[in-house]
Amino acid sequence: MEFRHLRYFLVLAEELHFGRAARRLSMSQPPLSLNIQQLEASVGARLFTRNSKLVQLTAAGQAFVPAARALLDQAAQAANLARDVGDGMAGSLTIGFSGTMLYSGLPRILEQFQSRHPQLRLLLRELSSSEQLTELAQERLDVGFVHTPRVPPELSGILVASQPLWCCLPRAHALANRQAIALPLLQGEPFAVVSRQVSPDYHERILTLCSQAGFYPEIRYELRHWLSVVSLVSQGMGVALVPAALRQSALAGASFLPLSGAAALYETRCLWKTTRASAARGLFVEAVRASLLSAGAAVAGSGPEILAADAAAGPA
Repeated sequence: MEFRHLRYFLVLAEELHFGRAARRLSMSQPPLSLNIQQLEASVGARLFTRNSKLVQLTAAGQAFVPAARALLDQAAQAANLARDVGDGMAGSLTIGFSGTMLYSGLPRILEQFQSRHPQLRLLLRELSSSEQLTELAQERLDVGFVHTPRVPPELSGILVASQPLWCCLPRAHALANRQAIALPLLQGEPFAVVSRQVSPDYHERILTLCSQAGFYPEIRYELRHWLSVVSLVSQGMGVALVPAALRQSALAGASFLPLSGAAALYETRCLWKTTRASAARGLFVEAVRASLLSAGAAVAGSGPEILAADAAAGPA
């Protein structure tokens, strides 16, 4: 049984006349008769009774009409779905991110993309940067938002955000009312950080900054998530250096102050595997670029977060 057999059957079932059905199908009558015979042989039942004057559906033919229509409808839907997936208009995308991206433009990007491509399903996985690099390499992520400048050569990317590290203090801390804070003033304070296993680049950055300020930080709390760091500080248990965007977390009990002197930048990149072709991923990467262009002018110079497209970005 082939789809053309079903189409020919339905036209003949509507016309109940081989000549009229053949004209509608832009074919001659003998091939139509042959195709109906082939369909009946495949089904194993007579679908029509016919003679020189009359064509009628049998009981089997009447029962077959809705089933044939359903089969053709399903085939059309399958073809449309395959075409949409091929064009990047349907299917799913798996996106990796770390917690700071919830305050660094990711919700806006997702909302705008989903409104333009409602048939694409977005699956989000919160992972550390090192975990995302592994998942991207093994093609279990389509796109990842990572916080590391060390990008493997098989990945392409866009610089999504470059923001300074700010000091996070308990609101009741003696230094919390200052306009800015010099890093040496934090010597001897208990530090809360994201662990080295989760974010080795950030962890090394904290050690380097403190060393340059003349002291080694007393790291007392190593956590997996940025919000855990801020939450711990808000409860008066320590201090931290965190990406400036986390000010938007608005956790009661936490104060955020810029560091005096040169800013230590915390960079975020959107990465994908260069050799893995995907129309849907290409649409998402273009949406990220468009979001950077629209947000860059408003953000640059007016707040702690600077958005910029990476001129060295590879193909989507």
